[in-house]
Amino acid sequence: MRGRPWFMANELLAFVIELAALACLSWWGFTVGGGAAARWLLGLGMPAVAIVLWGLFAAPRARVRLPLWGVLLVKAVVLGGGVYAVYRVGHPVAASVAGVVVVVNTGLAEFFRRRPAR
Repeated sequence: MRGRPWFMANELLAFVIELAALACLSWWGFTVGGGAAARWLLGLGMPAVAIVLWGLFAAPRARVRLPLWGVLLVKAVVLGGGVYAVYRVGHPVAASVAGVVVVVNTGLAEFFRRRPAR
């Protein structure tokens, strides 16, 4: 099928972006907070909350089926949270680049997923 390699490459990139967002949320959590307990709670808790949100609402086999706008909202919260986390730990240029990659990847993914099969 024409366009299939692009679809698969974009899906792989989407998965890498999702993992990177979890890592960034954890990184932020471990660098912020008053004491060691707060840092551990945020460092492990933020990615855990993101995983639960993703699994419930945004994963391909999500337990709750949302309309497209709802799925995109959950993706914006989780992936945007990862981008914001990079910004908050002091890397604004990396956050800007990551934000552009997230938006382009998500847009292409939705385009490829909704394009009629030939």
